[in-house]
Amino acid sequence: QVQLVESGGGSVQSGGSLRLSCAASGYTYSPYCMGWFRQVPGKEREGVASIDGDGEPTYADSVKGRFTISRDNAKNTLYLQMNSLKPGDTAMYYCAAGDGDVLGYCSKGGMEYWGKGTLVTISS
Repeated sequence: QVQLVESGGGSVQSGGSLRLSCAASGYTYSPYCMGWFRQVPGKEREGVASIDGDGEPTYADSVKGRFTISRDNAKNTLYLQMNSLKPGDTAMYYCAAGDGDVLGYCSKGGMEYWGKGTLVTISS
């Protein structure tokens, strides 16, 4: 059974940094897509960053230049380095994995497995 467990969330002031980790287990093979998504109450879950099996990252416009996604397949771990954090980044952050959508993109629809989330709170 595939499990994704996030860690590293917390409360920091605006301008600060956090590093999220996602430990994956139960795979028989590394998924093609892994990604981070976030959600605030009353809004849809949105993509933050994803990385495919070739190591190619994709970022939401709102986090470009501030966040860096990386994966260590040997350790089955996904990371998200978040710098220059803003109050608007406050959300529950979820790790996800899957084989991609019908077009081969690492979109929300292409993720099969989800973690339970880690809360990130940024104060001004």
